[in-house]
Formats: sequence, C-alpha cells, structure tokens
Amino acid sequence: MDEAYVEQVLRLVERIPAGRVLPYGRVAEVVAGGYGPRYVGRIMSLYGHAVCWWRVPRADGTLPAPLMMEAQQRWAQEGTPVRNGRVHVAEALWGEAGAS
Repeated sequence: MDEAYVEQVLRLVERIPAGRVLPYGRVAEVVAGGYGPRYVGRIMSLYGHAVCWWRVPRADGTLPAPLMMEAQQRWAQEGTPVRNGRVHVAEALWGEAGAS
C-alpha cells in the first residue's frame, strides 16, 4: 500500500467539517494519486477508524452495513443531511472539490 497516499487520504478526511461528506470517489479525485474509489475504500477500512470515517460514504450515501447504525447516529449528531437513512450527498457534499 502506498503509504504517502494513505497519509494524504487520512489528512484530507480529517479536514472534512462536521455535517459534510466527501464520497470515496471525490476523495480519490482530490488526492489525485492515480488511485480510484476502491483504493480509498480499502484505506478507510484499514485505517479509517482513526479519523471521521462516517464523513466518507459511498456515492449513494451509504457505508458498509456493519457501520451504518453508528454512522446514522453520528450524522444525526452533526446535522448531516440524511434522507431515507442515507446521507443526501448532493446537499452534504463538502466544497467543489473538498477544499472549502
């Protein structure tokens, strides 16, 4: 695993403000290391426990099933826009490219 890329992903995730999200694919675009959303997902599964992992959902606003209940609680605490139990990504998206 590319350790420099892992660090860049985790640093970016730490910057996502409460109530906002940045899906795996957008994280991959912002970090721009030639890796895609699946690699970001793998990073989050291995190292994401140390950062605000609930702010990095899939493009459809969900997370893996074992994480959804806790994520929904955290989204409610942070005031993240949620519809039908999943993040409303269009409303909760952090910045144009995650840089705001």
